Amino acid sequence: MSEGVTRRGFLGTAAAAAATANIRANLAAAADGMRSHTVRPIVISSANGLETVTEAARKIRDGGDTLDAVIAGVNIVEADPNDHSVGYGGLPNEDGVVELDASVMHGPTHNCGSVAALRNIMHPSRVAKLVMERTDHVMIVGQGALRFAKAHGLREKDLLTDDARRIWMKWKESHSDRDDWLAPQKPPGDTRKRSDAAATKTEFTYGTIHCSALSAAGDLSAVTTTSGLSYKIPGRVGDSPIIGAGMYVDNEIGAAGSTGRGEAVIKHCGAFAVVELMRGGLSPTDACLTLLKRIANHTTDPRLLDDRRRPRFDVKMYALNKSGEFGAASIWSGGRFAVHVNGESRVESCSYLFKRD
Repeated sequence: MSEGVTRRGFLGTAAAAAATANIRANLAAAADGMRSHTVRPIVISSANGLETVTEAARKIRDGGDTLDAVIAGVNIVEADPNDHSVGYGGLPNEDGVVELDASVMHGPTHNCGSVAALRNIMHPSRVAKLVMERTDHVMIVGQGALRFAKAHGLREKDLLTDDARRIWMKWKESHSDRDDWLAPQKPPGDTRKRSDAAATKTEFTYGTIHCSALSAAGDLSAVTTTSGLSYKIPGRVGDSPIIGAGMYVDNEIGAAGSTGRGEAVIKHCGAFAVVELMRGGLSPTDACLTLLKRIANHTTDPRLLDDRRRPRFDVKMYALNKSGEFGAASIWSGGRFAVHVNGESRVESCSYLFKRD
């Protein structure tokens, strides 16, 4: 904990003092996740990955490779039209087009692959694995990624579901009063209070799923896949497909991944930094918290800070080390993550820097 907590600039603020107090308060709660577990496989994921960790663990127990297992796990969420942060049903860019990003990394070989701004392919994680296995590249983007996926037999599909389209249209109609888009109007004389989606404010969504796994043989792999920031500028790429930002694996040390504001994670090489902090001896939870403190310390743009100079956004980091210790942390309290350990899948609370008011 000393690296982040003793930084002069960080401790010089009231926000830092509050963060330190919160860290100490919830370390005990994270103790179970920081213990070494002998019953493997162990799989960790973001909160939307309870089915993911269960499926990945099943694949590994049946003799599957760790990378194949985590990809099979996140494929469940990529195909879920009710998850608006990943794959089919993901929220689109500002033009109403769903663009997907994903990265994969295989611990035993240290090979990796990724795709970004991929359109019309439901499972970008599978395409990322094809990039790893069938090319001499690490990342393919945009139209090139789509052509590559089609060359390998993946079929195109319209990824914008009716529900996601309605959410996008609400954003189009409500995000500005200086254009010609209008929200649905009530009939004349109708004084009833609106209760449908158009009556509420549309927020941006940072959505993703990360999954890391450790096998009984001690091998690690990881994947991160996302539809990215909702209503983004077309072509925007977040941290998810960037090896070392949204996901990273060192088979001798551990694996890490992220969800949340990708721009902040990219600036700090988030997943790589967490793995390196574990290499230096920190537990997975402490490594995640230390990285998040760096992000908070380096956030200086007033539009990204609240009145107490704390980040308005959230980032969650997930980590799993070679010994079987696991943990997750978020900038703000209330975060959750999924884990499969000792033969059971469950959702646990993340450690955090700041407690929500």
